[in-house]
Amino acid sequence: MKKIFFLSLSSIIFGCASPKKEKADLIVHHAVVYTVDSSFATAESFAVKNGKIIAVGTNDSILAKFEGEKLDAQGKAVFPGLIDAHCHFYSYGLGLNKVDLVGTKSFEEVIEKVKNQKSKSGSEWIIGRGWDQNDWTVKEFPDNRILDSLFPNTPVYLKRVDGHAALVNSEALRRANITEKTKVDGGIVEVKNGKLTGILVDNAVDLIASKIATASKPEARAALLAAQKDCFAVGLTTVDDAGLDKQIVDLMDEMQKNNELKMRVYAMLTDNKENLDYYLQHGIYKTDRLNVRSFKFYADGALGSRGACLLQDYSDKKGWKGFLLSKPEYFIEMAVKIYNKGKGFQMNTHCIGDSANRFILNVYNANANNYLPEEGNAGIDARWRIEHFQVTTPADIEIIKNMNGKNQYNVIPSVQPTHATSDMYWAKDRLGVERVKYAYAYKDLLKAAGMIALGTDFPVENINPLYTFYAAVARKDLKGFPEGGFQMENALTKEETLKGMTIWAAYANFEEKEKGSIEKGKFADFIILDKDIMKINIDEVPNVKVVSTFVNGEKVYSK
Repeated sequence: MKKIFFLSLSSIIFGCASPKKEKADLIVHHAVVYTVDSSFATAESFAVKNGKIIAVGTNDSILAKFEGEKLDAQGKAVFPGLIDAHCHFYSYGLGLNKVDLVGTKSFEEVIEKVKNQKSKSGSEWIIGRGWDQNDWTVKEFPDNRILDSLFPNTPVYLKRVDGHAALVNSEALRRANITEKTKVDGGIVEVKNGKLTGILVDNAVDLIASKIATASKPEARAALLAAQKDCFAVGLTTVDDAGLDKQIVDLMDEMQKNNELKMRVYAMLTDNKENLDYYLQHGIYKTDRLNVRSFKFYADGALGSRGACLLQDYSDKKGWKGFLLSKPEYFIEMAVKIYNKGKGFQMNTHCIGDSANRFILNVYNANANNYLPEEGNAGIDARWRIEHFQVTTPADIEIIKNMNGKNQYNVIPSVQPTHATSDMYWAKDRLGVERVKYAYAYKDLLKAAGMIALGTDFPVENINPLYTFYAAVARKDLKGFPEGGFQMENALTKEETLKGMTIWAAYANFEEKEKGSIEKGKFADFIILDKDIMKINIDEVPNVKVVSTFVNGEKVYSK
């Protein structure tokens, strides 16, 4: 009788014992988790192991199943790590040691900043970036007379905010052998009254840049680490670096493998001979942190410097339409070459003006039959991108609709919402009342393409992706102007904007199976914000801060 009682008691005790929990490296719980999955569901908790998400669910279900280090989010909002679909990560890092001219309100202020930099710099060149004559009372390009008087023997190189124009002094012109007779395809060497003004536009800028020594390996490493620090602080876990050379890509790879560089990088290669020769022979290069499978091309310049290629004259410069930066045949040749001979490289083309957008869309469309389907996908799935897509037309919207069928995204608009709120003060001057209606038309592009990738274009714009979120939804500047928003018919919803900064940006990089959402099997890249941007008033978003940033489940930033 005692034996029977003991057996019964044992079965009750062991039968009620909790099952052994699975080991996890990190358990995030009591959060509002925006998974950004196919149903845009929210969750409360998720578990991470070996750098990847292994389960997502309720607090009770995850805490009951897993054990490990716990992170109580205390009800805060958790989002997938943000992806900047178009920026200049490496250049930003280099620029932290140069003269910052962003936000200057006059040429006189530019001069003062340059003078201050010279007093504390022992470098041979004075280099700066960020001036914009459209922010000045006198909205015309300056000339180099004052620079010449202050720095007769020191070369000065000051790039405009968009990087498509520069002001240089006579010493810099001399070193680059630029004279009044210098001609550049796809560029302008400005001459007034028979004299050089020091203004160079588009390809002419390269004449100066080629004379400046490239950064040493220690300088390049320091620039990458500085850029990474700032990016993690604003919630970026992947950056699409637009325009890289092989030696910098190799350095990134080396630093990532040494675990110095934890940032994930989608590399858009510059279309120079070294890159084309090497990568078209060796093909796509992919690791968990580095993806090298695209080339960056420039169809035209920028609207602010009147280098954008338009179908009709600029409204504020009759007889001038801008220009393509290379001969049309070059883009046609490259479109075939990089996809077929390059084993599927993506073509990402900078297009600002409606003429440039029309031309590149036609190039993409004409080559559609040459695209080979991605493994596992049916039909054409090239995912070629147009970077910026600033000025378009209803006819171009129709071209995109026709090229992008169900689950096939042959053209992905990759846009930067803060460009709209930076340019809105003067865009109508360049384009006129009617044409400006089809500029920065992000909603129209989204409807036509089915998805849209969002970025900042930093350092052209501010590095903070939450400013991108705000500009996309509110269509206002950081001062809340204009009161009703700029061309609100093309504003995006909060959900569309978040997708454009996460899962759609990942898709544009061929990376949607590994990042862009908080789902089982994906990298544990996520951020915690101090306020829920999906619930608060949109005007509060620019003041939201990142509490912490995680890459591979590792905390890489904490407020």
